[in-house]
Amino acid sequence: MANYLVTGAAGFIASRVAEMLLDEGHNVTGVDNLNDAYDVRLKQWRLGRLGARPGFQFQRVDICDRSAMHLLLGEAGSRGFDAVLNLAARAGVRPSVENPWVYVETNVIGTLNLLDLCREFGVAKFVLASTSGLYGASDQTPYREDQNTDHPLSPYAASKKGAEALCHTYHHLYGIDISILRYFTVYGPAGRPDMSPFRFVQWISEGRPVTVYGDGRQSRDFTYIDDIARGTVDGLKLLGCETINLGCDSPIVLNDVIALIEELAGKRAQLDHQPPHPADVPVTWADIGKARRLLGWEPQVQFREGMRRVVEWYNRNREWARDIKT
Repeated sequence: MANYLVTGAAGFIASRVAEMLLDEGHNVTGVDNLNDAYDVRLKQWRLGRLGARPGFQFQRVDICDRSAMHLLLGEAGSRGFDAVLNLAARAGVRPSVENPWVYVETNVIGTLNLLDLCREFGVAKFVLASTSGLYGASDQTPYREDQNTDHPLSPYAASKKGAEALCHTYHHLYGIDISILRYFTVYGPAGRPDMSPFRFVQWISEGRPVTVYGDGRQSRDFTYIDDIARGTVDGLKLLGCETINLGCDSPIVLNDVIALIEELAGKRAQLDHQPPHPADVPVTWADIGKARRLLGWEPQVQFREGMRRVVEWYNRNREWARDIKT
């Protein structure tokens, strides 16, 4: 049994990771500032699934508050933490263009705070949630971890690039074992409402116009939440310092996503095409050979089954999910 600190515990990915760690019999301390980047009802719903579970403790703390985080790690005492999983982040490409400062604060300064506290308190393992958005300027697909990521197209991607660089620095200077996981378009029940699966399910189910940026022929490597969470837990292995893609290796065209949701929801979409956004990339596609080799990880949930679960969750929670701002 190990003790883990999971940041962003009310978030989409972190809450599922915490559940899996608890399923394995570990203790999890979850921290989250419960900000209003999107509707807090989703965060409360996720926390509600964790709150009553043995072995879980929640602290409302912001990772940007170094003194508060210092107190939290200090109070762990001799028990300490076997690893820190930094899954807290300001996420989203388009909002980062409007307010890049909060992205740098959370994703760069927050990561630096945690890395330095790992150094101070002797936490040997650190896991960072990163993003496929770093590959934005590359035209070589599928994306491999050794490709150049020096030309991010959004402040969000740039902030994650900064966080990754700090991880390499702290591994080099202090020997902290670090897994940098680049996630590819994560979706699933109770997902982020700024991402297309949640938005499209809501809009189509409620008969609202479906906003599509561009012609809808862009593609994304949609990866189901359980696969991502399982890969994150696998990333707790001692690897030195490695950057690893977690994706499905099977991009889906956006127009095909809409058609599938129409079928599953039993309703037709009212399409509203808007100009492409300059921070969006035309395709994401993960080469997952490294995840297979180092983690023994493979995605297991096919896109059709994953979207069926999303639609099913939405229908069960429609009374409040229909009002989530998307």
